[in-house]
Amino acid sequence: MADEVVLLDFWRSMFGMRVRIALAEKGIKYEYKEQDIFNKSPLLLEMNPIHKKIPVLIHNGKPVCESLIIVQYIDEIWKDRCPLLPIDPYQRAHSRFWADFVDKKVIEVLRKIFFTKGEEKEAGKREFFEIFKILEGELGDKPYFGGETFGFVDLSLIPYYSWFYAIETLGELNIDAECPKIVAWAKRSLQKETVAKTLPDQKKVYESFEQTRKRFGG
Repeated sequence: MADEVVLLDFWRSMFGMRVRIALAEKGIKYEYKEQDIFNKSPLLLEMNPIHKKIPVLIHNGKPVCESLIIVQYIDEIWKDRCPLLPIDPYQRAHSRFWADFVDKKVIEVLRKIFFTKGEEKEAGKREFFEIFKILEGELGDKPYFGGETFGFVDLSLIPYYSWFYAIETLGELNIDAECPKIVAWAKRSLQKETVAKTLPDQKKVYESFEQTRKRFGG
């Protein structure tokens, strides 16, 4: 019996992009159900009653929530192909640490850049570069965060690249000038078909996000 895989998602969600890349890396066929995050469907509320948000992976009728948990689930269930996490326990823990760092740090600083003004926004801009300088240090001279192959940390961070134009425009930043290693890594990652086909156009993301901001009063 074939696996039944459904993904509840929203096209510009950096969290949903992680899951889509993971499924693409594994070559898993699935049904994609686009969600209106401002008018949540009964299915989404049923499948994720605690957080009530996307993405949700529904595998044979059972929901799995939270993007990094979903990606690890995908890696464990379809472990016979294209591993996303290292086999070595220490390296696995190391990868999880940096993915968790991305989750805890990046989205919070983006909220400051997108939704605050004055000194708070300026502080957010400084913090943004501090975070990405740390990530550049972890990347070092490696092609990818895990070494020679695209993996869990890369997959966790690369969706934010589709938001770089919005970050630069709304934050009045120049990411390329300040974090050239990150930009080079992102362009390298985009050479992968699974990434290139998943990440939406940066300007399309910005325009959609601006419409949302105006809808809710900036």
